[in-house]
Amino acid sequence: MALMTIPLIIFLFPLAYSPGPGNMFFAANGARFGFKSTLKANIGYHIATFIVTYLLGIGFGVGVSYSPTLMLIIRYVGVLYVVYIAWGLIRAGITKRNQSAKHASFIDGVVLLVLNPKAYIIIALMFSQFQPSTIDPQFYFIIGWISAVFTLNNMIAFFFWTVLGDKIVGLFRDKTKAHILNFILGSMLLVVAAWMAYN
Repeated sequence: MALMTIPLIIFLFPLAYSPGPGNMFFAANGARFGFKSTLKANIGYHIATFIVTYLLGIGFGVGVSYSPTLMLIIRYVGVLYVVYIAWGLIRAGITKRNQSAKHASFIDGVVLLVLNPKAYIIIALMFSQFQPSTIDPQFYFIIGWISAVFTLNNMIAFFFWTVLGDKIVGLFRDKTKAHILNFILGSMLLVVAAWMAYN
């Protein structure tokens, strides 16, 4: 198992740490509300990640992975969701960590994963390289192990982006700078949405 894990992590590293809907979502929320406020959404995202990854790995999600129509629907619903998040950031005012502002919830994390076409593409690519070739007594364990490594690696990447967002916020406390930060983060999400739409 260890012989497979190291190449798997090397394969996943650039995919997990590159800017995408998940990373930018958590960086933006880390900047706006702080690291702790993102934990529920992070847990929701990664519970969904493990479940979806495992189901795709055992073949339940083959239709999602290979149906152009279904993938197209997921892609554009995901694009709209990311644009919605970006627009909310661009319109946001000064960054304040208070309870009156809406924090990302557990459900937000789940929805972000389910509507994230980048996640499906990465999962499909991963299993095209690392899925066991035969179904034997070890098959389901190996799929579970791959899913766990993928989920943990992804969670660490999200923590990195969230902490980065959390640290940046100290530089943007006054109203003008807060608007600049929110505009930058929102614009980054719009770029991600454009990438999702056209790739």
